[in-house]
This record gives sequence, structure tokens and C-alpha cells, in this order.
Amino acid sequence: MSPRVIDHDERLDTLWEEYVARHPEATLFHTLMWRDAVREVYDHPCRYLTAWQDERLAGVLPLMLIESRLAGRILVSVPYGVYGGSLADNEAGHEALLNHAAALADRLRCRWMDIRSMEARSPALPIVDRYVTFRRALPGRADQVLATLPRKARAAARQARERHELEAVFDDGQLETVWSLYTQSMRRVASVNYPLRFFRQLVDRTAPVSSREDDPPRSHRPGHLVQIVRFRGKAIAGLLSFIYRDTLMPYFAGCDERFEKLHPNNFLYLTAMERGVELGCRLFDFGRSRESNAGAYNFKRFQGFEPTPLRYQYYVPPGGRAPDLHPDNRKLEMAQRLWSRLPLAVTRPLGAWLSKSIPG
Repeated sequence: MSPRVIDHDERLDTLWEEYVARHPEATLFHTLMWRDAVREVYDHPCRYLTAWQDERLAGVLPLMLIESRLAGRILVSVPYGVYGGSLADNEAGHEALLNHAAALADRLRCRWMDIRSMEARSPALPIVDRYVTFRRALPGRADQVLATLPRKARAAARQARERHELEAVFDDGQLETVWSLYTQSMRRVASVNYPLRFFRQLVDRTAPVSSREDDPPRSHRPGHLVQIVRFRGKAIAGLLSFIYRDTLMPYFAGCDERFEKLHPNNFLYLTAMERGVELGCRLFDFGRSRESNAGAYNFKRFQGFEPTPLRYQYYVPPGGRAPDLHPDNRKLEMAQRLWSRLPLAVTRPLGAWLSKSIPG
């Protein structure tokens, strides 16, 4: 018998969280923490789905409805996340959830439905071949991290630490500094920034991690690290990372480009990995990059990470169109060129406003 799919009842949030916590393919973005932070900041309606088999929860699919001023109405699993898609006990569960989601997209007259799964779950849906992810195991000790980097990356990180005397600081009180550096970098690459309020919501809804005794790998509650790199007392790079299970994921980063010759980014990620090892993390997830984004793609490869294709999929309802809300869209070229020339006083509030229509 095919699983029965229904809208998630928020009175059963505990069941959802328990299912995600025990599913081997679950990610940070399947947790209700992510749902609640996004909904609080952006007010996107949730259309979370659950699959039931013999009165037992057998699958989940987190979806949010985006009313985009740029693209129209779209369903996304999940907005502002790099992973998503269905979790299920078996292929029948995946099929039931995705079929129900497609019918929902039809009823809502969406332009498209965006499924950000690591692996393709439906043989009937097209695959987006634009993105890759970078993941690698961490060594057993923090003092072994440097040796795992390729020669050039290792030399740059060592110079940052020894010659330039950069300093890494982990402090939740530096969150606004991280956001400020992040917005500078986003303007430089002609991308919209998320609002500071989103950063604060994510930090408030995850656990601060300060010692091995906090034991994030054995806890299913996500954790966070707020990190800056200083040069002579000045913050020149910043990073907000999340910890889920045994994985450390650097997620929002920024750098003052005036100090790039000091190799702050190399030092930023070296010290993040070292801290992750100290906290018991076993995997470093460098996140998503577009293959066409040579800067980010090559930086991660030069840190010793090999790309793995992400098998995002999408569904286009009758009268809809294939997804085109991405930086490679040539229609956006002029806007991107202009964006990088605007002052931060303009891009910061405008980017925060636009991000409601551009779900990542």
C-alpha cells in the first residue's frame, strides 16, 4: 500500500523532529529550527508534508511557498538552505511525497517547485546540474588539520598565523561584525545579502558551542560558532558556522578585501576546522558552489576538497516555467554589474528586502 501523504500538523512537531533526528540523510535544513527562523524573518507560508504508513510516520518533505516579486509563486525545499528534499523510509515514501508536492504546486499555480535534495529522488523530474558540494572528513586531532591541506593552502594558512600573526576569535558577541563583513563580500560578488535579523534568529535558535563537554555530535540540537579573524585588533574576516550531528558547516562568511594579501580566508577556515575537531566534529561540509563560480569553486578545491554533484530537481506545473532565479541567468547581468558598484548603505537594506523574493 502506498503511503498516505497529508499536510504536517504542527501539534505533531515533536514527531517530525524525532523522525529527522533518526534519519541518516537528514540535514540541518530539515529541522524545524530552520523552518521557524525563516518563517519569523520572511513570513513564508509553510506547506510541510508527512507520509504515513500504517499510522506510522514514514517520511517528511519540508516546503515553503515563496511569493517572489521577481519570479512569481514558487515552492522551495528549502529556502535559504543548500540541502532539502524528502526524507523517507523507502522509495515509495519519496514517490508519494513528491507526487503530492507536485499536485500541490499545480493547485497553487506555481511557476515551479524547487527540490534541493543531495540525490535525485524522482526519475520523472529533471535534474539541475549547476551545483556541487564539498565535503571531507576531519582528522582526529586539531594539530593535524594543517597537514591535511594541500601545499599552497598550507603555506598560506601558516603565513597568516606565523608571519602576519592573525588571530581567530570565537564569540557570539561578534555576530554583527560577521554580518557586516558578509555584506561587504556579497556586494563584491554582486549578490543580495540576507538581513541581520536572519542571522540573529538562526543563532538564537541553535546552541552556542564552547567546549567538548557540550558534545554537539551526540546531540541532535544544532549548534553554532560565531568566528572572526583579527589583524592587529581589527576584524578582517568573519564566519557563522553550524554544527549538526558530527558535521561542521561554515555557512555565512565575509572578508575585508583590503587585507586579502594576509590570507585571512585560508586562516579563517583552518581555524574553523581546528575548532570543529576540538568539538568532536568528524566531517567538514564546505557547502554548495556553482560550477560557473570559479572563485568559490577553485578556492574550495585548493583547500583539498573535491566536488560532488548535487542532484537538485524541479517540477514545472502546467503554465509554469523552468527555474531561472539564479546568478547564471543572463537577464540579471546588468543588475549584477550595477549592484557591485552601489554603496553598502544601499545594498544592505535593499538586499535584505530582495532576499524575500530570492530564496537562495
